[in-house]
Amino acid sequence: MSHEIRPFRIEIPEADLDYLHDRLANARWPGELPGVGWTRGVPPDYLTELAEYWRSRYDWRAEEARLNQYPQFTTEIDGQRIHFLHVRSDRPDAKPLLITHGFPSTVAEFQQLIEPLVNPADGQAFHVVAPSLPGYAFSTPLRSTGWSMGRTARAWIELMRRLGYDRYGVHGGDIGGGVSGMVGSLDGEHVIGVHVVTDPMTAASAATFLPGMADRLDENDPVDKVILDRMTEFTKEGSGYLAIQNSRPQTIGYGLVDSPLLQLAWIAEKFEAWTDLPIDRDQLLTTVSLYWFTSSGATAAHTLYEQAHSSDWGAPPAVPQGFAVFGADETVRKLVPAAPDAHWTEFERGLHFPAMEAPTQLAADLRTFFGPLR
Repeated sequence: MSHEIRPFRIEIPEADLDYLHDRLANARWPGELPGVGWTRGVPPDYLTELAEYWRSRYDWRAEEARLNQYPQFTTEIDGQRIHFLHVRSDRPDAKPLLITHGFPSTVAEFQQLIEPLVNPADGQAFHVVAPSLPGYAFSTPLRSTGWSMGRTARAWIELMRRLGYDRYGVHGGDIGGGVSGMVGSLDGEHVIGVHVVTDPMTAASAATFLPGMADRLDENDPVDKVILDRMTEFTKEGSGYLAIQNSRPQTIGYGLVDSPLLQLAWIAEKFEAWTDLPIDRDQLLTTVSLYWFTSSGATAAHTLYEQAHSSDWGAPPAVPQGFAVFGADETVRKLVPAAPDAHWTEFERGLHFPAMEAPTQLAADLRTFFGPLR
């Protein structure tokens, strides 16, 4: 296995753009039942307008050039191609920071976060390493089964070793939060701290997978009742996308790879449901485009399947922990297993994608948490 780190540039062939535009122009559309809105999925009027914008007005080449402003590389770890951004600060006191995205996202999520981390007006600066999860975007093709969060965490540890970083921080949300926690647990000798973002709905959704959690909550307690109601809502109405990918990734993968409409709807639905601050439409379409051009809707689904069938969930990290809760309410402290001395910050707005919804606030919290750590 080669340990070589190779420079990388995004260069989507023009034929791929033409094919996308042709598929969107000739798409077949389902009918719409009256009065259902978003209750049964993405409404046709919303998706029709978004798909037409993607086809005729969205400028992929401009977005591609914007992404290519960041130094990018690939390397092979554990038989898998890993793509990553590596943006170094000019500041002599900069600390290495490994940041990991979640689902349905890519490293494009961090475009507004990187600059205030690498070149802050004041406070701690960072050398940012942002890998694409195995099976996502340019960390494809997925070459084997078994890419659970634990295997990914071990690959990230090897990546930081290859880059020569002896001491580094880790940050993430969603899947990236789980991977970051496992990196901290597995590589505590080198990790200075673990910073995770979450929100009330994500915390309640995650709680549905914890054995016995519902039994530990009291429906007569007002806060517990909110948590229980959210867990029920997720199970009944919000978990379908995950149930399909956790059980039949190959089957849904045919549609995600073959139909740009399905890939668009699959991601747009989550951006609508999981945000409360506006995300630029081009930002959404850049994420969707990266999935489409790399056929990673299917391979991302396979990695979700792997984690659902894995018993490797890791142990709590023994290094300093930081949590930033967006759209915070009093339920999250009951659900997040934070150490008593953990750094804890609550923000009123933002939800699942704070790097896109509230990058200024997130960057400030990262500087506050990691600044004193060595």
